[in-house]
Amino acid sequence: MFIRQFEQTDYPAVKNIYQQGIDTGNATFQRIAKSWEDWNDSMHGHSRLVVVKDDSLLGWAALSPVSNRNVYSGVAEVSVYVASNAQGKGVGKKLLSHLILESENNNIWMLQAGIFPENIGSISLHKSNGFRQLGVREKLGKMNGIWRDVVLMERRSKTVGTSGN
Repeated sequence: MFIRQFEQTDYPAVKNIYQQGIDTGNATFQRIAKSWEDWNDSMHGHSRLVVVKDDSLLGWAALSPVSNRNVYSGVAEVSVYVASNAQGKGVGKKLLSHLILESENNNIWMLQAGIFPENIGSISLHKSNGFRQLGVREKLGKMNGIWRDVVLMERRSKTVGTSGN
């Protein structure tokens, strides 16, 4: 299993894994995977990773900006998705730890994640990579007519955005 930079030709497999996450009902408010154009436009051009084993893409991770305002240029939202047949095998942990390094190499000082409280695996994954839970945004949005809460988590870099930088 190795991690490499995402290439546009990876998108069909990325989209499939994204849809698997969507289909769980606990990964995102998104109902169908975005088109290549929409996905590409919503993500930073940097910090896009895939994990591959035996020519099979097992997961992906990427960052999206939280705002187009310059003051927030070092703050990004994390997306980590693992194929259903690869879950529980350390793929997510490997992806997220590499994504953190990539983010810092691109001057990102704060990572944030919004996770449904029912997604205990994702919350644990983020905590194991230095994220802390800030709180719960209650009834943030409706999904299939039901209000959903979102756990807000963040990780602040110890090397980027510190007082010495």
